[in-house]
Amino acid sequence: MDFELSPEQRMLKDSVARFVQDEYEFVRCRAVVESEEGFSREHWRTFAELGWLGIAVPETYGGLGGDAVDIMIVMEAFGRGLVPEPYLTTAVVGSGLLRTLGSESQKKALLPKLVEGELLLAPALAEPQSRYDLHDVTTRAERTSAGWVLSGRKSVVLHGPSADYFIVSARTSGQARDTAGISLFLVPRSVAGVDRFDARTFDRAPCSELQLEEVELESESLIGDEGQAFAAVTKVVDEGIAAICAEAVGAMEAVHERTNEYLKTRTQFGQPIGQFQVLQHRMVDMFMELEQARSLTYLATLKLCAPDEERRRVASCAKAQMGKAGKFVGAQAVQLHGGMGMTDELDVSHYYKRLMRLDIQFGNAEHHLRAFTELTQ
Repeated sequence: MDFELSPEQRMLKDSVARFVQDEYEFVRCRAVVESEEGFSREHWRTFAELGWLGIAVPETYGGLGGDAVDIMIVMEAFGRGLVPEPYLTTAVVGSGLLRTLGSESQKKALLPKLVEGELLLAPALAEPQSRYDLHDVTTRAERTSAGWVLSGRKSVVLHGPSADYFIVSARTSGQARDTAGISLFLVPRSVAGVDRFDARTFDRAPCSELQLEEVELESESLIGDEGQAFAAVTKVVDEGIAAICAEAVGAMEAVHERTNEYLKTRTQFGQPIGQFQVLQHRMVDMFMELEQARSLTYLATLKLCAPDEERRRVASCAKAQMGKAGKFVGAQAVQLHGGMGMTDELDVSHYYKRLMRLDIQFGNAEHHLRAFTELTQ
Protein backbone atom coordinates (compact mmCIF):
# COMPACT_ATOMS: atom_id res chain seq x y z
CA MET A 1 0.00 0.00 0.00
CA ASP A 2 1.08 3.58 -0.70
CA PHE A 3 1.53 5.53 2.53
CA GLU A 4 2.97 8.62 0.84
CA LEU A 5 0.98 11.80 1.47
CA SER A 6 -0.04 14.01 -1.42
CA PRO A 7 1.29 17.60 -1.57
CA GLU A 8 -2.11 18.86 -0.36
CA GLN A 9 -2.07 16.42 2.56
CA ARG A 10 1.46 17.48 3.54
CA MET A 11 0.29 21.10 3.55
CA LEU A 12 -2.66 20.13 5.76
CA LYS A 13 -0.37 18.23 8.12
CA ASP A 14 2.00 21.19 8.43
CA SER A 15 -0.78 23.72 9.01
CA VAL A 16 -2.54 21.66 11.71
CA ALA A 17 0.77 20.89 13.42
CA ARG A 18 1.69 24.59 13.53
CA PHE A 19 -1.70 25.58 14.89
CA VAL A 20 -1.60 22.94 17.64
CA GLN A 21 1.95 23.89 18.60
CA ASP A 22 1.08 27.59 18.79
CA GLU A 23 -2.34 27.40 20.45
CA TYR A 24 -2.30 24.33 22.71
CA GLU A 25 0.45 25.04 25.19
CA PHE A 26 -0.31 22.80 28.17
CA VAL A 27 -1.15 25.40 30.82
CA ARG A 28 -3.50 27.30 28.49
CA CYS A 29 -5.12 24.12 27.21
CA ARG A 30 -5.66 22.89 30.76
CA ALA A 31 -7.46 26.16 31.63
CA VAL A 32 -9.74 25.72 28.60
CA VAL A 33 -10.56 22.13 29.60
CA GLU A 34 -11.59 23.31 33.07
CA SER A 35 -13.86 26.04 31.64
CA GLU A 36 -17.64 25.64 31.67
CA GLU A 37 -17.94 24.13 28.19
CA GLY A 38 -14.64 22.28 28.31
CA PHE A 39 -13.40 23.62 24.96
CA SER A 40 -12.73 26.89 23.15
CA ARG A 41 -15.43 28.39 20.93
CA GLU A 42 -12.76 30.66 19.47
CA HIS A 43 -10.69 27.67 18.38
CA TRP A 44 -13.83 26.04 16.99
CA ARG A 45 -14.47 29.09 14.80
CA THR A 46 -10.87 28.91 13.61
CA PHE A 47 -11.37 25.25 12.70
CA ALA A 48 -14.32 26.36 10.56
CA GLU A 49 -12.37 29.19 8.91
CA LEU A 50 -9.53 26.82 8.03
CA GLY A 51 -11.97 24.29 6.55
CA TRP A 52 -11.19 21.50 8.99
CA LEU A 53 -14.82 20.97 10.03
CA GLY A 54 -15.80 20.29 6.42
CA ILE A 55 -12.94 18.01 5.43
CA ALA A 56 -15.21 14.99 4.95
CA VAL A 57 -18.26 16.95 3.78
CA PRO A 58 -18.91 17.02 -0.01
CA GLU A 59 -18.32 20.30 -1.79
CA THR A 60 -22.05 20.42 -2.62
CA TYR A 61 -22.73 21.25 1.04
CA GLY A 62 -19.83 23.64 1.54
CA GLY A 63 -17.16 21.13 2.52
CA LEU A 64 -13.80 20.18 1.05
CA GLY A 65 -14.73 16.69 -0.13
CA GLY A 66 -11.71 15.11 1.56
CA ASP A 67 -11.20 11.53 2.68
CA ALA A 68 -10.32 9.45 5.73
CA VAL A 69 -6.58 10.10 5.34
CA ASP A 70 -7.23 13.83 5.72
CA ILE A 71 -9.17 13.14 8.92
CA MET A 72 -6.34 10.92 10.16
CA ILE A 73 -3.83 13.73 9.63
CA VAL A 74 -5.93 16.18 11.66
CA MET A 75 -6.67 13.73 14.47
CA GLU A 76 -3.02 12.72 14.88
CA ALA A 77 -2.03 16.36 15.31
CA PHE A 78 -4.93 16.88 17.74
CA GLY A 79 -3.68 13.95 19.80
CA ARG A 80 -0.27 15.58 20.17
CA GLY A 81 -1.90 18.72 21.58
CA LEU A 82 -4.60 17.06 23.72
CA VAL A 83 -7.11 19.13 21.75
CA PRO A 84 -10.41 19.20 23.72
CA GLU A 85 -12.77 20.46 20.99
CA PRO A 86 -15.66 18.16 19.90
CA TYR A 87 -14.13 17.36 16.52
CA LEU A 88 -14.73 13.61 16.67
CA THR A 89 -18.37 13.84 17.75
CA THR A 90 -19.34 16.58 15.29
CA ALA A 91 -16.99 16.54 12.29
CA VAL A 92 -16.33 12.79 12.12
CA VAL A 93 -19.13 10.66 13.60
CA GLY A 94 -22.00 13.17 13.58
CA SER A 95 -21.13 14.37 10.10
CA GLY A 96 -20.68 10.78 8.93
CA LEU A 97 -24.12 9.71 10.10
CA LEU A 98 -25.76 12.67 8.35
CA ARG A 99 -23.78 12.15 5.16
CA THR A 100 -24.51 8.42 5.09
CA LEU A 101 -28.17 8.32 6.11
CA GLY A 102 -29.55 11.86 5.94
CA SER A 103 -32.11 12.93 3.37
CA GLU A 104 -31.23 15.62 0.87
CA SER A 105 -33.24 18.18 2.82
CA GLN A 106 -31.48 17.24 6.08
CA LYS A 107 -28.05 17.51 4.45
CA LYS A 108 -28.81 20.90 2.91
CA ALA A 109 -30.17 22.23 6.20
CA LEU A 110 -27.49 20.90 8.56
CA LEU A 111 -24.18 20.18 6.84
CA PRO A 112 -23.44 23.79 5.76
CA LYS A 113 -24.04 24.94 9.35
CA LEU A 114 -21.72 22.21 10.60
CA VAL A 115 -19.00 23.29 8.16
CA GLU A 116 -19.37 26.93 9.27
CA GLY A 117 -19.00 25.98 12.94
CA GLU A 118 -22.57 26.90 13.83
CA LEU A 119 -23.79 23.37 14.63
CA LEU A 120 -22.56 20.87 17.23
CA LEU A 121 -23.70 17.25 17.12
CA ALA A 122 -23.50 14.56 19.79
CA PRO A 123 -24.14 10.94 18.78
CA ALA A 124 -26.11 9.14 21.51
CA LEU A 125 -25.62 5.48 20.63
CA ALA A 126 -24.76 3.76 23.94
CA GLU A 127 -27.08 2.71 26.77
CA PRO A 128 -26.45 1.68 30.40
CA GLN A 129 -26.83 -2.04 29.68
CA SER A 130 -25.24 -2.12 26.21
CA ARG A 131 -21.58 -1.67 27.17
CA TYR A 132 -19.92 -1.66 23.69
CA ASP A 133 -22.65 -3.43 21.69
CA LEU A 134 -24.31 -0.79 19.52
CA HIS A 135 -27.12 -3.19 18.59
CA ASP A 136 -28.18 -3.50 22.25
CA VAL A 137 -30.85 -0.80 22.06
CA THR A 138 -33.85 -0.61 24.39
CA THR A 139 -34.79 3.03 23.71
CA ARG A 140 -38.11 2.85 21.83
CA ALA A 141 -39.54 5.05 19.11
CA GLU A 142 -43.26 4.78 18.41
CA ARG A 143 -44.86 6.24 15.33
CA THR A 144 -47.75 8.64 15.85
CA SER A 145 -49.99 10.66 13.54
CA ALA A 146 -47.72 13.68 14.05
CA GLY A 147 -44.36 11.90 13.90
CA TRP A 148 -42.54 9.93 16.60
CA VAL A 149 -42.38 9.53 20.38
CA LEU A 150 -39.08 8.44 21.95
CA SER A 151 -38.54 6.98 25.42
CA GLY A 152 -35.37 5.54 26.91
CA ARG A 153 -31.94 6.36 28.26
CA LYS A 154 -28.59 7.08 26.62
CA SER A 155 -25.20 6.95 28.35
CA VAL A 156 -21.87 8.75 28.09
CA VAL A 157 -22.85 11.14 25.33
CA LEU A 158 -19.57 12.94 24.75
CA HIS A 159 -19.88 16.73 24.44
CA GLY A 160 -23.57 16.42 25.17
CA PRO A 161 -23.64 19.59 27.33
CA SER A 162 -22.84 21.79 24.29
CA ALA A 163 -24.61 19.86 21.53
CA ASP A 164 -27.31 21.53 19.46
CA TYR A 165 -28.67 18.14 18.34
CA PHE A 166 -28.36 14.60 19.60
CA ILE A 167 -28.29 11.76 17.07
CA VAL A 168 -30.18 9.09 18.99
CA SER A 169 -30.46 5.40 18.13
CA ALA A 170 -33.86 3.93 19.01
CA ARG A 171 -35.67 0.70 18.30
CA THR A 172 -38.68 0.96 15.99
CA SER A 173 -39.18 -2.81 15.78
CA GLY A 174 -37.74 -6.09 17.02
CA GLN A 175 -36.29 -7.12 20.35
CA ALA A 176 -33.33 -5.83 22.33
CA ARG A 177 -30.00 -6.85 20.71
CA ASP A 178 -31.56 -7.38 17.26
CA THR A 179 -29.51 -5.66 14.59
CA ALA A 180 -32.66 -5.07 12.54
CA GLY A 181 -35.21 -2.53 13.66
CA ILE A 182 -32.78 0.21 14.78
CA SER A 183 -33.41 3.76 13.56
CA LEU A 184 -31.67 7.09 14.07
CA PHE A 185 -33.37 10.33 15.12
CA LEU A 186 -32.27 13.95 15.22
CA VAL A 187 -33.27 15.27 18.65
CA PRO A 188 -32.94 19.01 19.43
CA ARG A 189 -31.39 19.75 22.81
CA SER A 190 -34.29 22.00 23.85
CA VAL A 191 -37.17 19.68 22.97
CA ALA A 192 -39.56 18.79 25.80
CA GLY A 193 -38.94 15.46 27.50
CA VAL A 194 -35.14 15.42 27.27
CA ASP A 195 -33.52 15.47 30.71
CA ARG A 196 -29.75 15.90 30.55
CA PHE A 197 -27.41 14.99 33.41
CA ASP A 198 -24.00 16.50 32.72
CA ALA A 199 -20.70 15.16 34.03
CA ARG A 200 -17.02 14.79 33.11
CA THR A 201 -15.02 11.74 32.12
CA PHE A 202 -11.86 10.97 34.09
CA ASP A 203 -9.82 12.97 31.56
CA ARG A 204 -12.23 15.91 32.04
CA ALA A 205 -14.11 15.60 28.73
CA PRO A 206 -17.73 16.87 29.03
CA CYS A 207 -20.40 14.19 28.67
CA SER A 208 -24.09 13.67 29.43
CA GLU A 209 -26.60 11.03 30.40
CA LEU A 210 -29.88 11.49 28.54
CA GLN A 211 -33.27 10.50 29.92
CA LEU A 212 -35.92 10.57 27.18
CA GLU A 213 -39.49 10.69 28.46
CA GLU A 214 -42.06 10.58 25.65
CA VAL A 215 -40.10 13.00 23.49
CA GLU A 216 -42.32 14.13 20.63
CA LEU A 217 -40.57 14.57 17.29
CA GLU A 218 -41.67 15.47 13.80
CA SER A 219 -41.59 12.88 11.02
CA GLU A 220 -38.59 14.66 9.48
CA SER A 221 -36.52 13.83 12.58
CA LEU A 222 -35.99 10.28 11.31
CA ILE A 223 -32.55 9.92 9.68
CA GLY A 224 -32.57 7.33 6.89
CA ASP A 225 -35.00 4.46 6.42
CA GLU A 226 -36.94 3.18 9.40
CA GLY A 227 -35.28 0.20 11.09
CA GLN A 228 -32.33 0.08 8.68
CA ALA A 229 -29.70 2.22 10.44
CA PHE A 230 -27.44 -0.36 12.07
CA ALA A 231 -25.20 -1.15 9.06
CA ALA A 232 -24.53 2.56 8.50
CA VAL A 233 -23.92 3.15 12.22
CA THR A 234 -21.34 0.35 12.24
CA LYS A 235 -19.54 1.79 9.23
CA VAL A 236 -19.44 5.34 10.64
CA VAL A 237 -18.28 4.07 14.03
CA ASP A 238 -15.42 2.27 12.24
CA GLU A 239 -14.52 5.66 10.76
CA GLY A 240 -14.58 7.02 14.29
CA ILE A 241 -12.36 4.16 15.48
CA ALA A 242 -9.77 4.95 12.79
CA ALA A 243 -9.90 8.62 13.83
CA ILE A 244 -9.36 7.98 17.55
CA CYS A 245 -6.58 5.50 16.75
CA ALA A 246 -4.87 8.38 14.92
CA GLU A 247 -5.47 10.64 17.92
CA ALA A 248 -3.93 8.03 20.19
CA VAL A 249 -0.88 7.73 17.91
CA GLY A 250 -0.36 11.49 18.20
CA ALA A 251 -0.69 11.36 21.97
CA MET A 252 1.72 8.40 22.27
CA GLU A 253 4.22 10.12 20.00
CA ALA A 254 4.14 13.27 22.13
CA VAL A 255 4.48 11.44 25.44
CA HIS A 256 7.34 9.32 24.05
CA GLU A 257 9.21 12.47 23.00
CA ARG A 258 8.65 14.12 26.38
CA THR A 259 9.86 11.06 28.25
CA ASN A 260 12.94 10.78 26.05
CA GLU A 261 13.82 14.42 26.73
CA TYR A 262 13.32 13.92 30.47
CA LEU A 263 15.70 10.95 30.51
CA LYS A 264 18.35 13.13 28.85
CA THR A 265 18.11 15.87 31.48
CA ARG A 266 17.34 14.01 34.74
CA THR A 267 20.62 13.06 36.41
CA GLN A 268 21.33 10.33 38.95
CA PHE A 269 24.69 9.03 40.17
CA GLY A 270 26.38 11.82 38.24
CA GLN A 271 24.94 11.05 34.79
CA PRO A 272 21.67 11.37 32.84
CA ILE A 273 19.41 8.45 33.64
CA GLY A 274 18.90 7.97 29.89
CA GLN A 275 22.38 6.43 29.79
CA PHE A 276 21.23 3.44 31.83
CA GLN A 277 20.68 0.58 29.44
CA VAL A 278 17.59 -0.77 31.15
CA LEU A 279 15.82 2.57 30.62
CA GLN A 280 16.96 2.68 27.01
CA HIS A 281 15.36 -0.73 26.51
CA ARG A 282 12.10 0.53 27.98
CA MET A 283 12.11 3.51 25.61
CA VAL A 284 12.62 1.13 22.70
CA ASP A 285 9.69 -1.00 23.88
CA MET A 286 7.52 2.14 24.01
CA PHE A 287 8.61 3.09 20.49
CA MET A 288 7.82 -0.37 19.13
CA GLU A 289 4.30 -0.30 20.60
CA LEU A 290 3.77 3.17 19.11
CA GLU A 291 4.93 2.13 15.65
CA GLN A 292 2.75 -0.98 15.62
CA ALA A 293 -0.24 1.17 16.53
CA ARG A 294 0.69 3.67 13.82
CA SER A 295 0.93 0.98 11.14
CA LEU A 296 -2.44 -0.52 12.03
CA THR A 297 -4.01 2.95 12.16
CA TYR A 298 -2.84 3.59 8.60
CA LEU A 299 -4.19 0.22 7.52
CA ALA A 300 -7.55 0.75 9.23
CA THR A 301 -7.86 4.18 7.60
CA LEU A 302 -7.14 2.83 4.12
CA LYS A 303 -9.54 -0.10 4.62
CA LEU A 304 -12.59 2.03 5.47
CA CYS A 305 -13.83 1.58 1.90
CA ALA A 306 -13.26 -2.20 1.94
CA PRO A 307 -16.13 -4.74 2.18
CA ASP A 308 -17.89 -4.73 5.55
CA GLU A 309 -16.28 -7.80 7.11
CA GLU A 310 -12.76 -6.83 6.09
CA ARG A 311 -13.27 -3.25 7.27
CA ARG A 312 -14.62 -4.36 10.64
CA ARG A 313 -11.84 -6.91 11.12
CA VAL A 314 -9.06 -4.38 10.46
CA ALA A 315 -10.77 -1.71 12.59
CA SER A 316 -11.01 -4.10 15.54
CA CYS A 317 -7.37 -5.14 15.09
CA ALA A 318 -6.24 -1.50 15.10
CA LYS A 319 -8.40 -0.61 18.10
CA ALA A 320 -7.11 -3.57 20.11
CA GLN A 321 -3.50 -2.61 19.41
CA MET A 322 -4.22 1.04 20.19
CA GLY A 323 -5.65 0.12 23.59
CA LYS A 324 -2.72 -2.17 24.40
CA ALA A 325 -0.11 0.31 23.21
CA GLY A 326 -1.76 3.28 24.90
CA LYS A 327 -1.78 1.57 28.28
CA PHE A 328 1.84 0.50 27.94
CA VAL A 329 3.25 3.77 26.62
CA GLY A 330 1.28 5.88 29.10
CA ALA A 331 2.19 3.74 32.10
CA GLN A 332 5.87 3.62 31.17
CA ALA A 333 5.98 7.39 30.69
CA VAL A 334 4.44 8.01 34.10
CA GLN A 335 6.78 5.56 35.82
CA LEU A 336 9.91 6.88 34.10
CA HIS A 337 9.03 10.39 35.28
CA GLY A 338 8.94 9.13 38.84
CA GLY A 339 6.53 10.48 41.44
CA MET A 340 5.85 13.69 39.54
CA GLY A 341 4.59 11.65 36.58
CA MET A 342 1.34 11.14 38.47
CA THR A 343 0.78 14.79 39.33
CA ASP A 344 -1.87 16.94 37.72
CA GLU A 345 0.70 19.66 36.98
CA LEU A 346 2.66 17.48 34.54
CA ASP A 347 1.24 16.92 31.06
CA VAL A 348 2.35 13.27 30.98
CA SER A 349 -0.44 12.28 33.38
CA HIS A 350 -3.00 14.01 31.15
CA TYR A 351 -1.79 12.15 28.08
CA TYR A 352 -2.13 8.90 30.02
CA LYS A 353 -5.71 9.76 30.99
CA ARG A 354 -6.60 10.65 27.41
CA LEU A 355 -5.15 7.35 26.18
CA MET A 356 -7.18 5.45 28.77
CA ARG A 357 -10.38 7.19 27.68
CA LEU A 358 -9.65 6.52 24.00
CA ASP A 359 -9.15 2.84 24.86
CA ILE A 360 -12.71 2.44 26.12
CA GLN A 361 -14.36 4.67 23.51
CA PHE A 362 -16.19 2.50 20.94
CA GLY A 363 -14.96 -0.63 22.72
CA ASN A 364 -11.82 -1.42 24.69
CA ALA A 365 -8.94 -3.68 23.64
CA GLU A 366 -10.52 -6.83 25.09
CA HIS A 367 -13.82 -6.18 23.31
CA HIS A 368 -12.11 -5.73 19.95
CA LEU A 369 -9.88 -8.75 20.42
CA ARG A 370 -13.04 -10.84 20.81
CA ALA A 371 -14.61 -9.12 17.80
CA PHE A 372 -11.50 -9.75 15.70
CA THR A 373 -11.51 -13.42 16.73
CA GLU A 374 -15.16 -13.82 15.74
CA LEU A 375 -14.59 -12.14 12.39
CA THR A 376 -11.61 -14.38 11.51
CA GLN A 377 -13.27 -17.70 12.34
